[in-house]
Amino acid sequence: MSAISPIADRQTPADSPAAVLTATRPVRHTGAVRVTHWLTTLAFFALLVSGGEIVLSHPRFYWGEIGNVNMRPWLNLHLPSSRGTVPTGYGYVLPDQNGWSRYLHFQAAWVAVATGLFYLLFGIFSGHFRRNLFPAGADLSAKAIGSSVLRHLRFERPEAGEAWSYNVLQRLTYLLVIFILFPLMIWTGLAMSFGFTSAFPATATLLGGHQSARSIHFLVTGLLVLFVLVHVVMIVVAGFRSRMRAMVTGRVPPATE
Repeated sequence: MSAISPIADRQTPADSPAAVLTATRPVRHTGAVRVTHWLTTLAFFALLVSGGEIVLSHPRFYWGEIGNVNMRPWLNLHLPSSRGTVPTGYGYVLPDQNGWSRYLHFQAAWVAVATGLFYLLFGIFSGHFRRNLFPAGADLSAKAIGSSVLRHLRFERPEAGEAWSYNVLQRLTYLLVIFILFPLMIWTGLAMSFGFTSAFPATATLLGGHQSARSIHFLVTGLLVLFVLVHVVMIVVAGFRSRMRAMVTGRVPPATE
């Protein structure tokens, strides 16, 4: 007579109430949304770290086509520079990190672009954008938007039923990030590449030049970092465990249904 494994003994029967509840509970986030969310998150932080190292090579920003140490920047970050010729390293100079940082930035950018294209196609053809992101006409009234803004400023915890849909402020913010900020990051990133602009010069000239593209790239990065910080704070306010579980498993825990 064989012994019964204690692990097998603890398995939940397929027809148990817990298993039935899990199987019948509606999905909050589809698999495509969850996978693209986490891939984008990883790519974003890789781009942020590597981009920061690239900035250290010349932490000064200009408008127009040309920028160098003999020109007055519109923004001078007083950071220890990795280049001794840049008069912003006070007291010490960091090692040059341009090698690995540019390589990682390039690779992570392709991950972000590929993931974004997949998400865009999925959102269009599956109806995800129409159902979950595009707000209804009534939600775009000044009263509805103002009410949503006030609730966020007061850090009010969403009601249980709100776990199944985004409010109007969330929808507008996600649309701004997906359709304006991310495309602008890609555009300005390509506009900083002399190889790309040699074939498509309008990419840079429409932005005012290579240095303008770099400045816009930096400013949009700041907006995306601000979005991530607010996003995390709102997750904590709404219920960190339940929201994280929904983005990992796709389903909302029973307590928030």
